[in-house]
Amino acid sequence: MRQESVVHRLHPVLRPYVAAAVGYRHEGFPPGEHLGLPSPWLTVVVTLDEPLQMAAHPDPAQAPGRFDALVGGLHIRPARIVHPGRQAGVQLSLTPLGARALLGCPAGELASIDVPLEYLLGPAGTQLTDRVRTACGWADRFAALEQVLRRGLNLDADLPPEVAAAWRLTTATRGRMPVAEVARRTGWSVRYLEKRFRAETGLSPKEAARVVRFDRARRALAARIAAGRAADLASLAVAGGFSDQAHLTREWRAFSGLPPTRWLAAEFGNVQDIEAVTSALSAS
Repeated sequence: MRQESVVHRLHPVLRPYVAAAVGYRHEGFPPGEHLGLPSPWLTVVVTLDEPLQMAAHPDPAQAPGRFDALVGGLHIRPARIVHPGRQAGVQLSLTPLGARALLGCPAGELASIDVPLEYLLGPAGTQLTDRVRTACGWADRFAALEQVLRRGLNLDADLPPEVAAAWRLTTATRGRMPVAEVARRTGWSVRYLEKRFRAETGLSPKEAARVVRFDRARRALAARIAAGRAADLASLAVAGGFSDQAHLTREWRAFSGLPPTRWLAAEFGNVQDIEAVTSALSAS
């Protein structure tokens, strides 16, 4: 059994757009499924060998499919990824601004769907995948990826200032600021903020706050287990801004389809990946 995760610190010019970059290679695991859970970032995956096989997308209306390189929009339902006991690739976590600057569209257009990278980038997407796959070693793979991304980067891309402010308030307060207060600070009405925020990101402000709280709780639980500590869901709920453990469990079930303990049992082999993403976020 082999499980390798490599955190890469991106070039400074890319950091406002890519929150984390991680390479991974898992081998020797029993074939099965992995859940792709909601997070505050769009996901870009470039596989190194076999395509990513999606058994179910966050939008149930989207048919299953296979992707050499995939872009996943923000979502509130889990994706199901089939694997034959091995997975290898590079994963990027894009900010909403990164969608505009690197993919050429607002994140709202990608809400709850997965699309091939080349669908958005054209020949540059195919070139990116080819160069990452043919590079020798992680350093060369990330160098190739950065070169293609920087060449296509639109430095003039921007979010509406009020939406950018609302996103910063939501993430900086770990999803704890009431939507009414977020709207007040942006100078927009709640209704107008909801309309513009969803169009730009794909989530409502309330959904974004819930996703931020869930994502932090998920990474905190993974860190506890990786450190050999007890799950202690009651204290996790208090620390994460949930009203109580029952609230935490309801949200976990809503976003993953499973209560926390069953999710942990099903995804234990991916705890190292969650830790790697957390390290990458800290390094960005």
